[in-house]
Amino acid sequence: MKLDFKELVSLADRTSGKYENLILEGVSKDTRLKSENALYLPIAGERFDGHDFLLNAIEQGCTATVWEEGKDLPEGLSEDFPILYTKDTVTFLQEVSKYYLKKINPVVVAVTGSNGKTTTKDMIESVSSENFKTFKTQGNYNNHIGMPLTILAMEDTTEVLILEMGMSNYGEISLLSKIAEPDVAVITNIGESHLEQLGSREGIAKAKLEIADGLKQGGLFIIDGDEPLLSHVKGENVLQVGFGDSNTLKLSNLKTDVHGVTFSLEEGTTVYRIPMLGRHNIKNAAYAIAVGHYLNIEENKILEGLENLKVTSMRLEMKSGKKETLLINDAYNASPTSMIAALETLAELKDYSKKVAVLGDMYELGSNEEEMHRNIAKHVDDTISHVICVGQKGAWIADELMKHKNEDLEVIQCLTKEEAEEPITRLLSKDTAILFKASRGMVLETLVSKFVEKEQESKK
Repeated sequence: MKLDFKELVSLADRTSGKYENLILEGVSKDTRLKSENALYLPIAGERFDGHDFLLNAIEQGCTATVWEEGKDLPEGLSEDFPILYTKDTVTFLQEVSKYYLKKINPVVVAVTGSNGKTTTKDMIESVSSENFKTFKTQGNYNNHIGMPLTILAMEDTTEVLILEMGMSNYGEISLLSKIAEPDVAVITNIGESHLEQLGSREGIAKAKLEIADGLKQGGLFIIDGDEPLLSHVKGENVLQVGFGDSNTLKLSNLKTDVHGVTFSLEEGTTVYRIPMLGRHNIKNAAYAIAVGHYLNIEENKILEGLENLKVTSMRLEMKSGKKETLLINDAYNASPTSMIAALETLAELKDYSKKVAVLGDMYELGSNEEEMHRNIAKHVDDTISHVICVGQKGAWIADELMKHKNEDLEVIQCLTKEEAEEPITRLLSKDTAILFKASRGMVLETLVSKFVEKEQESKK
């Protein structure tokens, strides 16, 4: 970001200090980080108030600040220090991001969904980067503060901006969409995350559909065409993607091996490959292909983008384990939808006589959390030989499996990750594939790390 301080004056209620020829090169809200020539954005939170740390921000290189009217300035602050006064610093941040976005004017692609939005964002970036200067949401900067900071972090040469939009309640995605005014909006799927707040999958669908609130007139709206809760979304600018016959972009010819998956679009002969596992990731890749077509990227460049894909870690990430075991780290987060998808991926693998699912607790499922955990048992394929359930909620999965399990399935229940180490250790072999899946709070990747081949870890 590069903005003349004078460009922001009209967005503020008033200003003070001297700011002739002051060029701002970023926005900072964290006084622990070096921020040369940045605008300091103090945020008043429940536990601390960023206004108390202005002098620290100046020490880190900030050369101007936004300031909430009525807050006392720190003693010792120079009268010449440039200040933009406003009623609310977060609202001001959002307005600045809207201004900067219009100034740079990239093609904006907005992505939301209960599962897969980060992977889809990574795939779209990989395809778009083949032809365009592309910037995407970094980490989980996908809320009312993080997304504006993402916008302001893009360089002024950016041609395509990919924004991930997260939410926990109604109205949040609507706000983000109206800030971003996307050219393309994508809903990857409707799952169960945030059921505690929204009450039902119907409520989640309603909240996700807010992504269209700021969609530019005539913009492209890409949705999961296999999701009944989105079946009413129709129109000339709506693209339904999925495996069902009613989809406008139908997927076919799926093939899976340990190197990834291949597939085709029904109306074409091109065979696409992605270097990752999962039927659901084929759909995520199709969203990226659709965006590539919207951007008029050549088919061979789309193929290269998908094959060169580098996705965020812990999303069906394949690792070489001890004794040549295949480890599948899908421990970033979990919901019933994503856990079922991960189990389907494990079942699709060939050439492994032992298929082991290490399943942990899923959070934020509301009052029906026990039923949702128990329902997972129905989706354990006959080809899966072992299920190791970890945690107090994971125990519900184990209990349900024990009630209805087949003779060839071994079910092991562990209250802690430490307890799970012994049964996993005895299953390690070149004939074994082990899936790890649980909600973020379980930090299940610490268990995965104990079984990764040390030589592989040292190459990182």
